[in-house]
Amino acid sequence: MALKILITLLLITSLTSYGQSKNFIDQPYLETTARVDTLVIPDRIYLSILITEADTKGKTSVEKLENNMADKLKTLGIDIEKQLTLTDLGSNFKKYFLRKVDVQKDKEYSLLVYDAVTAGRVIMGLESIGISNINLAKTEYSSLEKLKIDLRQRAVVAAKNQAEAMVIPIDQKLGSALFISDLNTGVQNRMTDRMVRVQMSKQSDADQPIEIEFEKIKVESTVNVKFAIQ
Repeated sequence: MALKILITLLLITSLTSYGQSKNFIDQPYLETTARVDTLVIPDRIYLSILITEADTKGKTSVEKLENNMADKLKTLGIDIEKQLTLTDLGSNFKKYFLRKVDVQKDKEYSLLVYDAVTAGRVIMGLESIGISNINLAKTEYSSLEKLKIDLRQRAVVAAKNQAEAMVIPIDQKLGSALFISDLNTGVQNRMTDRMVRVQMSKQSDADQPIEIEFEKIKVESTVNVKFAIQ
C-alpha cells in the first residue's frame, strides 16, 4: 500500500510539472535579445613605482630614494598614508654571493590616483627626481557594480521596446515577461598592464602636467527576455 501511494504521489508531481511546462511552451510568446553598453572614464588609476639602488649605481640608498619620493608626492597633494602602499621589497642576494659586492635593494610601491591629470603630474614629478620606473598597473571605475545594475535594467527596457515594436504589425499586444536571463554583463578594459613611460626634454616645464589620456572602460549588458503575446 505504501509503495502504491508513493507511486501515485510521484505521478501527480510529474503531471503537475509537465502541466506547468506545457502551459509555458504552448502559449504564444515572443523572444528577444537586447544589448546596451556605455563608456566610462576610469577614476581609480594604479601606478606601480619601482625604486632601486641600481638606477644610481648604488650611490643613493633605497631609503633616501623613498624619502625623496614621499616628499615629492606630498608636494603634489598625494595622501601617501591612504594612496601609497608597499607591494614588494627585494635585494640582489645572488649578485652579493657571487661577486662579493654590496647588496642592491629595491622597493616596489602601488600608488592610487583618481584622474589622468594627477597621474601625469606624479609621473613627471618623480621623473624630475630620478625615479622613472613607473608602470600603469590597472584602471578601475569605482561605481562599476551600480553601473552594471543600471545597464541590466536598460537592456530589459530595450528588449521590451523591441518586442512591442515586433507585435505591432500583427495587431497583437505584448503580455507579461515569462522569462528573463542575464546573458552577459562584462567589462572591457584594454589599458591593463600597459606601460607608462615619460621622456622629459630640457625644455619641459616641471610644473606642467604631461597630457595622458586613459582609454575609457567599456561596460555592456546583454539580456534575453520571453514575453507572452496576447
